[in-house]
Amino acid sequence: MKFTVSSSALLSLMATTGKVISNKSSLPILEYFLMELKDGKLTVTTSDLETTLIGSITVDNVEQEGVIAAPAKLMLDSLKEFAEMPLTIEVNDSTWEIKITWQSGHLSIPGASAVSYPATQSLGAESKNITLDVDMLVNGINKTIFATADDELRPVMNGVYFDFSESALTFVATDAHKLVKFSSESENDFAASFILPKKPANLLKNLLLKEDEPVAVGFDAKNATFDLKNFKLVCRLIEGNYPNYNAVIPAANPNKVLIDRVEFVNGIKRVAVCSNPTTNLIRMDIANNKINLTAQDIDFSVSANETISCSYEGSPVTIGFKSTFLVEILSNIETPTVVVELADSTRAGVFKPVYDDKQGSEALMLLMPMMINA
Repeated sequence: MKFTVSSSALLSLMATTGKVISNKSSLPILEYFLMELKDGKLTVTTSDLETTLIGSITVDNVEQEGVIAAPAKLMLDSLKEFAEMPLTIEVNDSTWEIKITWQSGHLSIPGASAVSYPATQSLGAESKNITLDVDMLVNGINKTIFATADDELRPVMNGVYFDFSESALTFVATDAHKLVKFSSESENDFAASFILPKKPANLLKNLLLKEDEPVAVGFDAKNATFDLKNFKLVCRLIEGNYPNYNAVIPAANPNKVLIDRVEFVNGIKRVAVCSNPTTNLIRMDIANNKINLTAQDIDFSVSANETISCSYEGSPVTIGFKSTFLVEILSNIETPTVVVELADSTRAGVFKPVYDDKQGSEALMLLMPMMINA
């Protein structure tokens, strides 16, 4: 294998694909980049057995095609030290030595045979395929991923749920304390669903920021593939039945609070400083177009109180929430105004953005309350 490539283009490709590599790899070969040169294109593959990311760039002056496994850390550490310049990379087919040459010097890195690199999972015959808008995918993952769980006993909650109906695609995430549902209008030929694990969801979110063309998505019962312009992400899905999320969303909460989101978040942050560090409990007394926020930590004799104006329809309500979850939910809503729908102190609060015009998507966030000691 011998070719010439831009140092910055190669670094960018390897830095992106290198995010898949796990520090606790069970197979030593998974700490390597699989590099394949064919038809003037260099393809770099990384995998942790669950997730595989394949990226490619065009290279120059191809003298010989081939395939090799290159040590990821050494390659990245070396490439980071180059300014933008052409590099000639040559691989010895018998010793697997990788020689990188530039205008004023060269370096040698020990490679390895690519024979033992695991094959990429492929989809079964019963797989479904759909093309999705980039913005819809980015928004769906961005708005839900923060609510995923890290629960070994309930692995289905450790990912983002994609729920396809004939008229919409709904993204859902929950950790049993908070739940986020984001629906976007989408014409689909089928009704189906899958659970995308958190790691590939985060990788996909970052990859999509540089994309402007629709993404081809394929999935079966076990795996999913996402085809982008220069990358392909293949991942194992979380198997199991996702909880019935619609069943936990209250159908009609009679009390509605309309409030300035930024003022609300800032008030919560100020008061939360004095909350109990174990519970982070904030008490909200809502009546007469005012929210009274209270937090206290009896052990250290600290307390805080702040009153914020709002527009309120309903009977007086007292309810407690975990302040860290409240801030997280409100920070993931982008509109200046939010509506909070409540029933009583024991039932979940529903948070929704308030838009000035009709939207092609709908977001809803739910937070379970905490017990208040009277």
